[in-house]
Amino acid sequence: MNLTRRNLITMAGSAVAAGALSACGSNKGGIGEGSSPSASGSAAGNAVSLTQWYHEYGEAGTQDAVKKYAAGYDKASVQVKWNAGDYAKLLSAALLTKNIPDVFESEMGPSIDMIKAGQVADLTDAIGEAKSRFNPELIERMSYEGKIYGIPQVVDMHLLYYRRSLLEKAGLQPPKTFTELVAAANKLKTKDMGGLFVGNDGIGPIPTALLYASGNDWFDEGRTKAGFLDASFYKALTDFRDLFNSGALLQSASKDWFDGSPFANEETAMQWGGLWSMTDIQKTLGDDFGVLPFPAVGDKGKQATMFGAFGACVAAKGANVEAAKEYVKWLWVDQTDHQVDFANNYGTHVPAQGELAPKCTKLAEGAGADAAKILADFGKPASDILWSGAMGDAFNAAVSNIIKKKADPAKELAAVGSRVTAELKRVKG
Repeated sequence: MNLTRRNLITMAGSAVAAGALSACGSNKGGIGEGSSPSASGSAAGNAVSLTQWYHEYGEAGTQDAVKKYAAGYDKASVQVKWNAGDYAKLLSAALLTKNIPDVFESEMGPSIDMIKAGQVADLTDAIGEAKSRFNPELIERMSYEGKIYGIPQVVDMHLLYYRRSLLEKAGLQPPKTFTELVAAANKLKTKDMGGLFVGNDGIGPIPTALLYASGNDWFDEGRTKAGFLDASFYKALTDFRDLFNSGALLQSASKDWFDGSPFANEETAMQWGGLWSMTDIQKTLGDDFGVLPFPAVGDKGKQATMFGAFGACVAAKGANVEAAKEYVKWLWVDQTDHQVDFANNYGTHVPAQGELAPKCTKLAEGAGADAAKILADFGKPASDILWSGAMGDAFNAAVSNIIKKKADPAKELAAVGSRVTAELKRVKG
């Protein structure tokens, strides 16, 4: 499994996840080495040569698949670069140099800072009337002032995995409220198995889940200030802090939350994880597991989950912008067979074009079908296009202080609120 892939729906839009322009990454991995690939000749004899960047996917076969897709394009020679390590930092650094990849993927699409800096091309015309075929919330997440800057590739989502047999043996129903979740975690824990696992830091991506499940959001309706300065969110955080300190929360597992191994290996009875892990979990547990959204928290809470996608982007300052636009349209809009293959055969995912979901066998029945329904009924994009890296870093630090250092939620988040207001004025200015 790969941490970078999981950042998109984990880090609440931190500077890393947002690919902040100020990041100073190293040039390891090929950045800055040699002449610009965009200006090089075509080994295949095509008039145009394009470079395309991906982060390192953890699912076996993904690299070969994307290279096969690129090789099938006959209007340009496409060189696929597979980037191990901190992809967001590598990409941020590359976009500040002359060695810019023509086409690249970015978590949740480009950041607002990338757009404001003119680093990504407008893809509104490239996606055209096909816009209506894509998940509308992801299209909105990758749009700014009516223009689309990223084409969603495949949808990833979060889920609560639970062992059916263990809950049945304990006389428990699958938890729909946070109170029920805590009760189940306490009853299911043993000396050899944790009740619930959300990450090796004890927090993982839970702050976003708590935000949505307590009925709050990143911003107010007018997107002028923070939307989480509310007693219901403060209580959600302190309730989770109680769970954090209860002993029912497994805080040291063989893998982190984005890998299904702790759940599949019976290190924990329940785990907050990703749909992408379902294939591996099924290989070990068969149908002895179920999936749920995050339970409702508090009086005004509701079950919720978050989802995201990598967006295919075109470098606005690349050497072949129009050719790159034509290529991303061909790959991520027109080649629907590739999109089904990408979603269905390398882990478990949901196609970004909703009408393709019925063609994905892993979503047709059982837990896969349940996940698709959860996405439709309870899913929400993990962040807002205006949620900047600076906001994310401040939010994540405050939440950590609240949970691990028993800081006062109202006081900690008030400071974050001030930062959010200032950042909104900056990015809108």
